[in-house]
Amino acid sequence: MDKKWPKTVLGLAGYSGSGKTTLLSALIPLLKQRGLKVSVIKHSHHQLELDKPGKDSHQFVTAGASEVILACPHKRYHFSKQQQHDEIQEQLHWVNWQACDLVLVEGYRHSQIPKIEVHRSALNKPLLSLNDSQIIAIASTDELSSHLPKFDLNDPKAVCDFIVTYTNSEKIVK
Repeated sequence: MDKKWPKTVLGLAGYSGSGKTTLLSALIPLLKQRGLKVSVIKHSHHQLELDKPGKDSHQFVTAGASEVILACPHKRYHFSKQQQHDEIQEQLHWVNWQACDLVLVEGYRHSQIPKIEVHRSALNKPLLSLNDSQIIAIASTDELSSHLPKFDLNDPKAVCDFIVTYTNSEKIVK
């Protein structure tokens, strides 16, 4: 992991359909109950069009704006064109570090950040942890043989406890 980023960046990695989004959605309120402010970075391999043709933001980007920030009550959206595929380090620059204690990353499974692998044997995919030294634990509904800590995918509280302990988050709660 880049030395600029604190131990408060942690990824959930796994193949499509493994349950990353479901686990992450369950973890956020549990971590919030522990007093943590959580930011999320979601990676997609698919082209997304949030600034649809005909909308002002799309018009500004099409006209050549380097970036467009759309601000409305309680939300802010940022649109920019990228020349190449993004990297997690680039996305971490966008995080408001004063407004969060922990950044959870969904996807970026090949990044050099600590990750919890989300695995389902039914997908017939190999364990990522066999070839990724950045994976620090596994969440699965299956019985697996691994030296890493293992958690039941259906027990987000246990995964939350692990995250808080691993990141020493209790020390960073303001």
